[in-house]
Amino acid sequence: DRPNPADYPLRLGQGQKIRGPQKESLNFPRRSFSRRCAIGTSPDAYDGRRDASGNPRVISRRLQFVEVGRDGGLVNAGCAPYLDYTPLTTEQKSAAQTLLRESWLSEGLEGRASAHAIKTIVPEHLREVKSRREALIDKTLMQVKARLLAEIRHWDERANTLRAQEEAGRNKGSLNSNNARQRADELSGRLQKREDELNRERQITARPPTVLGGALVIPAGWFAQTGEGGEASALRETSPTFGAANKEVELLAMEAVMVCERAQGFVPRDVSKENRGYDIESRYPENHTKAGQLRFIEVKGRVSGADTVTVTKNEILTALNKPDDYILALVFVSEKGAEKPRYLMKPFDQEPDFATASVNFRLKDLMARVETPTA
Repeated sequence: DRPNPADYPLRLGQGQKIRGPQKESLNFPRRSFSRRCAIGTSPDAYDGRRDASGNPRVISRRLQFVEVGRDGGLVNAGCAPYLDYTPLTTEQKSAAQTLLRESWLSEGLEGRASAHAIKTIVPEHLREVKSRREALIDKTLMQVKARLLAEIRHWDERANTLRAQEEAGRNKGSLNSNNARQRADELSGRLQKREDELNRERQITARPPTVLGGALVIPAGWFAQTGEGGEASALRETSPTFGAANKEVELLAMEAVMVCERAQGFVPRDVSKENRGYDIESRYPENHTKAGQLRFIEVKGRVSGADTVTVTKNEILTALNKPDDYILALVFVSEKGAEKPRYLMKPFDQEPDFATASVNFRLKDLMARVETPTA
């Protein structure tokens, strides 16, 4: 996965602190002024093969974050929530020192995050990897069998023909029946070996995730609420640009996409409050080739007539991490209500600059690439 924890060196127990997002749509409305700890985990998937050191071979490695709230709540935070955070200023660091002494920070956060990841993140990751890998293994096995069995039949027939010629005293070539039979046996051995290898690849398992690090996240609203942190206490939302989504527009857009997904047989789930880089997880229907897998939909509700739409860096990176299953859904809302969603598959083709927090896109350019929502 693209997010690199080395670029954000946060370690538990070292008092790392960062300020939560200021933008309302990214401000975790479930706990507007609640502190939380974002803990990075690595849920790896293995198959039955071994690497050069004799260890189980890793076939999928992913960085996933779990947020542990001050109120005890546990939430999957996606693969890169830190992209929407900003480091504390000197004044804010001074104001936040008292928070490091709060008792909840020493109540086994790592263990709770790991247990939550085992229960929720690991099974989903394993299911996704299994579905993708098993389909590839089945296809590979079918092609291997088709090719090698055809060669084995050829050399079997050739061996029988040569044997008959030898018995009749008519075989004068350099190739005899024993050579042909040996070639057929070698191919049979190759087929068996390849089948064994593919069977080991099919033995996909997961282990408890490794905790890589964490950070105390302090919402910007905390400084404003408490009056601490100098300039931080004066933080306010800036006025939205023309057509920027307000709460009503966002809710109408979400409902329109949920209805559209259900109409196609998908099973959608609203995860918009969890800041995963998308708003909806939608499970493919049973009659689909990807039955049981998820696709991920970021919903952008816009007032009819708006010119631009804003996409965060987190959303862009999530889309690039899941290019085949990520959808950007554009929904225009007027006084008559929400229009039918427009879907963009693979909406982004490059990462934003390191210092970029969000990117504005012209809606007319995105609309030229829309597709009709289908299963």
